Amino acid sequence: MTDTPNNKSAGRKAIRPTFKPRELMTDTPDLAGAWTAQIITLFPQAFPGVLGESLMGKALKDGRWQLRTYDLRDYGLGKHRNVDDTPAGGGAGMVLRADVLEAAITDARASAKGVMPILYLSPRGKRMDQAMMRGLAENTNGVTLLCGRFEGVDERVLEHFGIQEVSLGDFVMTGGELAAQALIDATVRLLPGVLGNAESAVEESFSDGLLEHPQYTKPASWQGHDIPAVLQSGDHGKIAQWRKDMSKQITKSRRPDLWDAYEGDD
Repeated sequence: MTDTPNNKSAGRKAIRPTFKPRELMTDTPDLAGAWTAQIITLFPQAFPGVLGESLMGKALKDGRWQLRTYDLRDYGLGKHRNVDDTPAGGGAGMVLRADVLEAAITDARASAKGVMPILYLSPRGKRMDQAMMRGLAENTNGVTLLCGRFEGVDERVLEHFGIQEVSLGDFVMTGGELAAQALIDATVRLLPGVLGNAESAVEESFSDGLLEHPQYTKPASWQGHDIPAVLQSGDHGKIAQWRKDMSKQITKSRRPDLWDAYEGDD
């Protein structure tokens, strides 16, 4: 039920107690010290998905982070493993049951390393931003993500466990799995050693409250469009100033909300 690295992390393996026998049968033991993403979901097969590709996949294989999924259906009730029921008070759709969610969350917390925040992917939550991702990356233990489905989860679960709701944006999706993958991607890339060039995380959008400046590469001239001369001047001071000025212009025109915040911070 887990996706973790294998060969480069020998010596970091740690045995942790768990309430689920299935965890004892895994051939990918927990990695001591690795940032961990615990995913509570009805679709564990959706992971790692794109997170298994490119830099994220390499970091997963190298043991810089690890992924552990908890299939809600394993905690379902009765012959058909029911995980949901009709909304109290009537209405359309189904709601994930409190007792089912409690069992899954309790299991996840039993194998959690230290303090790991529990986040519920929800359009009602605080919108994700770079500051949130930095905070999650700085918590070296990791995070537990609850992926909702149908009409959502029983509100009592959020209150009982003190779960914070976070949102990918002001729109509604069919479930939290894609939002969870986006959050993990944005966080893991900030972990030490994941990006090939550490400066990439410093100069990109939102790193200093501004959107990123335009980027160019070869050929120097393409379809009648030339790379700005300053970028080919070799004057690093002028290049840095040009990039800063362009970041300000783009932010001011495209994201006035960010620009107002940036001016306020200044």
